[in-house]
Amino acid sequence: MPNLPPAIQNFVLHWGELGTRWGINRTVAQIHALLWVTKRPLHAEEICDSLGVARSNVSNSLKELRNWGIVTVVHLAGDRRDHFECMEDVYEMFRIILRERKRREIDPTLRILIECAEKAEESKATGEYARKKLEELHGCFQLATDTFDRMNKLPTKQALKAMRMGDKLLSMLGLLK
Repeated sequence: MPNLPPAIQNFVLHWGELGTRWGINRTVAQIHALLWVTKRPLHAEEICDSLGVARSNVSNSLKELRNWGIVTVVHLAGDRRDHFECMEDVYEMFRIILRERKRREIDPTLRILIECAEKAEESKATGEYARKKLEELHGCFQLATDTFDRMNKLPTKQALKAMRMGDKLLSMLGLLK
């Protein structure tokens, strides 16, 4: 990444590392980061040159980012190549990423917790303690999922307003001193 300014290079590298911790391919995350901080759409060869990765890796990574809905194809007049750009709205992008992570990670876990809780209820062999712990975890995941679903239905502007009310809401409820 020698042709990238140091701040962008650091950001791209860090975003790639963060991606791997979240179970996302490093190159996918790095391409996302590069497109996020680049003002104009880039074609695949520019991405390959900027990141020093193979064309096939870039193609597969762009496909994944497009499937998520956070990168789109742009056609420029006089250029037959596909160019790619990241969505502009950081909050909408964040919502999409959260929704995708929920779909891939939380929803399957919630289904398993429901199954386990049902089996624990049917079988005395599970034990009361384990049954209660499974129910607690299921309740926690269900509450988080329900909250996310409610917030995700709101337009971004209203969701941000609700999130920014945090301390004010806690004070009104007498939960913040």
